[in-house]
Amino acid sequence: MTESGATPDGTGVRALFVHAHPDDETITTGGTLAALTGAGAEVMVLTCTLGEEGEILGDRWAQLAADRADQLGGYRVSELAGALRALGVEGPEFLGGAGRWRDSGMAGTPSADHLRAFVNSGDAALGEMVSVIDRWRPDLVVTYDPHGGYGHPDHIRAHEVTHEALERTDHRPRRVAWTVTARSTLSARHPAPPSHLRHPAEDELPAVPDSRLTHRVELDDSAYAAKLEALTAHATQLELVPGAEGGPWFLALTNGVLQPVPQAEWYVSRDLSARDGHYRPCTPGTAHLLDGLGRSDS
Repeated sequence: MTESGATPDGTGVRALFVHAHPDDETITTGGTLAALTGAGAEVMVLTCTLGEEGEILGDRWAQLAADRADQLGGYRVSELAGALRALGVEGPEFLGGAGRWRDSGMAGTPSADHLRAFVNSGDAALGEMVSVIDRWRPDLVVTYDPHGGYGHPDHIRAHEVTHEALERTDHRPRRVAWTVTARSTLSARHPAPPSHLRHPAEDELPAVPDSRLTHRVELDDSAYAAKLEALTAHATQLELVPGAEGGPWFLALTNGVLQPVPQAEWYVSRDLSARDGHYRPCTPGTAHLLDGLGRSDS
C-alpha cells in the first residue's frame, strides 16, 4: 500500500457528501470519508433514499425485497449506520428525513411511477437541499457527475438537486467535486477470480479518462482498511473478494461483475471563482481533494 499522497490537515474543513442510496457512499467515496475524518475534517453523508428497490445478494434477506415484504429500505438503514461507523462519520442523515423519498429503481422500471420516488421529488427536494447546505455550510460538496456515474435515475437526480440548490443557497461552498472512476483503475484483474464471478467486458463499467481527473485521495492502510470494513456492512448488496497480497481487493454487486476496490479515489472538481461567483472547472492533475481548502490555504 502506498504511503505517498498523505492527506493534508483537514481541521476546520466541512465536507458534505450527497449520495443516492445506502452503499454508494462506501463504494465510491468510502476511503475519502475515512481519510478526511482522520485528518480532522467535519463530514456529513446525506443519503437521498433508503435503497428500497435494490437487488439482494444471496437468500438470507431475499424476502425483504420490494416485491415481497418491502422491508429492504429499513434494513439498509442499519447497513448504512454500520458503514458510517467504520468510516468515522456520524449519521445516518437523509434528505428530508428517513423515508421521505423512495428509491426510483433502474431506468425504465415501474418503481419510478411511485409518488415518493426520488425522481419525482421536485421542488421539495430542492428546498431540503438548500436548507442542508445553508445550515451545514460546507467548504466542499461531493456528489455524482451529470450522468450519475452509471446512469441510475436517482444518481442523476442527486446531481441535479445538489447543483440546483447551489444556485439558490446563501452559503457558497468553495469546491464541488464529482466522484468518478478513473479508467486506469479498471485495468486491475483478480489473479484467481471465484467461479461465480467474472471480470468486466471492455467498457462494461463506466469510467472517466485519466486526463479529465482533477483531484484524488490516496488511501493509506488505515483508510483502506476502514473502507473494506464499511463495505462488509452492506452485505445485502455486495460481496468482497481478497486480491493478491499487497494488491487491491475486489467487490462484486448482484451482477457478479468484479471491480477493484482502488487504493486511490478520484474526482472531477469545480472551484468557486472569487471574481464572478461561478464554479469553474479545476485544472486536471493529481491534487489532493483537500488542497486549497484547509486553514493553511485560506
